[in-house]
Order: sequence, then C-alpha cells, then structure tokens
Amino acid sequence: MVTDNGPQPNAFDIESETRANDTYRTVAWTGKYLQVTLMSIPPGESIGLEAHPETDQFLRLDAGQGRCVMGPAEDDLNFTQDVSDGWSIQVPAGTWHDVTNTGEEPMRLYAVYAPTHHAKGIVQQTADEAEADEDSGKDEPPEWSVQPGEGEDDLKA
Repeated sequence: MVTDNGPQPNAFDIESETRANDTYRTVAWTGKYLQVTLMSIPPGESIGLEAHPETDQFLRLDAGQGRCVMGPAEDDLNFTQDVSDGWSIQVPAGTWHDVTNTGEEPMRLYAVYAPTHHAKGIVQQTADEAEADEDSGKDEPPEWSVQPGEGEDDLKA
C-alpha cells in the first residue's frame, strides 16, 4: 500500500498501485507544486464533470476502458475520445472534463495535478464521500503547498 509521505522524496510502482487501488480516490503523494492520486471508477460511473480554472491535470488509464469528454463549457464538450489501458489524457486548466467507465470492470487510473489539489494522504472510498469531504472543507490542499493566486474556484456540473 502506498503512503503519502510528501513533500519528501518518494518512489513506488505506480502501475501496480493503480491496478490494486479500489477506492474512488487515494492521494498517493503530495508535493509543494504537484500531486498524484489513484482512482477506481465502477462500470457506468464517471469521475464527474468538472473544471479546474487554475489546475492542469494529467490522467492515465492502467485498467479498463472509458470515454473522455472535454470542452470550453459545461454544455460544450466538443472533444470526445475513447480510452483504455495505456491511454493518457491531458486536461488544460479551465477545461470542463469527464471520464466515464464504459466497460464491465472497474476503470483504474491515476491523476497528476499541478498545483496540489487535495488533502495530503486522503482516501475516499466513493465519489459521494469525496464530494462530502470537499463540501465540508476536509479535502483542502496542505498549507505548505503552493497554490495559485486568488483565481476562480473549481467548477462542478
């Protein structure tokens, strides 16, 4: 099991840990400027339509299959791509995006955020738990992480 020790040096087998992860989101490492999370999305479910105005994001699938949509607005998702094991998705800051599991097994992926986006080491079993943690303020980046200026808050559909 991977443990977030960050911002200390760290190394782990990201493919093995991603494939073994069965939580909606587990923060694997938190740095001053960057964060790595592991995700498992059940069949028919998605990461959730959202936009991060000041956060670039990189996602890579290590198991399963899905459909990625992105676009400039919640109702203008003009980019669509079917993805599977080995595919990566790059989400520019401010872009609305979602990835839906279109397969019959859990879709396992990891996400890299820049800047840090979640609480150090937080584990969220389900998307509902993740949303509750965000609403309650439990899922906030650590004080020692470098955050962007006074820009817009993240958006959710």
